[in-house]
Amino acid sequence: MNVAVSIFQMVWMSFVQLVYLLGVLIACGLLLGYLEKLSNWLLVRAFGRKGVMLTAWLGTPVHELGHLLMCFLWGHRVTRVKLLQLNSPDGVLGYVEHEYNRNSLYQRVGNFFIGVGPLFSGIAALLLGMYYLVPQSFTAFQTEVQQLLITGNVSFNGWTITTGAALVIGKSFFTMENIIRPSFWLFLLAAISISSHIALSREDMRNSANGLAAIFFILFLFNVVAKFFGIPSEQVIGKIAEYNAYVFAFATVALFFSLLTLCLAFFFYQINAFRRRRSNRWE
Repeated sequence: MNVAVSIFQMVWMSFVQLVYLLGVLIACGLLLGYLEKLSNWLLVRAFGRKGVMLTAWLGTPVHELGHLLMCFLWGHRVTRVKLLQLNSPDGVLGYVEHEYNRNSLYQRVGNFFIGVGPLFSGIAALLLGMYYLVPQSFTAFQTEVQQLLITGNVSFNGWTITTGAALVIGKSFFTMENIIRPSFWLFLLAAISISSHIALSREDMRNSANGLAAIFFILFLFNVVAKFFGIPSEQVIGKIAEYNAYVFAFATVALFFSLLTLCLAFFFYQINAFRRRRSNRWE
């Protein structure tokens, strides 16, 4: 009976640790997915399918590059790659097909990171664009995040980090100095395109789920070994999970521009709806 209770406790602890380690990343992916789906729905209603195509030229290759780079990192064999296809009969804008050794725990864990790869590539592309095209905004964002990480509780102060970083991006981004610069508009176009395709598809989520099972298995083994040797596994995982503060901070960039894209999509949707109503009056 005691053995069964101990096993249940370790299973539950492994589940909690899994949520603690990857929950923020998964939650950000789901939220970005919802914002992207809503934005694309509005764009399609406003411009037709070409509304999505207008952002696919950059957003889709950045999305697929996230999968591709993670495939290389986790040792998967890439069989086929299409960074962008605009005339696919099934509507698929891009894909990365890969194979892996199912007996390799490392490669099975890699399924999770390959699935969420577009989050990493999308956020990295946005930060890189800010760094080169709107450097003052990047510097303000970097300074704010550093201050928040120093003064805040890095494990649980995600809301403060997210709101603080978002406010700084907004204040430093929409300035007269930026607006008169061509580089600002170039970055704005790129940011909208990237954030419109940063979210995960159903296939991405399914692939990530396979990796999650392998990660859960590793955590369970770690807890078994930790209990046997008297290692405080909660403290070890808690220390590792402090990286969540950085996830909150960097995800703020993607969330900010995804919300901006949603606002612009809603604006164009309303203009199109107004034109239709006005046209119907004259008929």
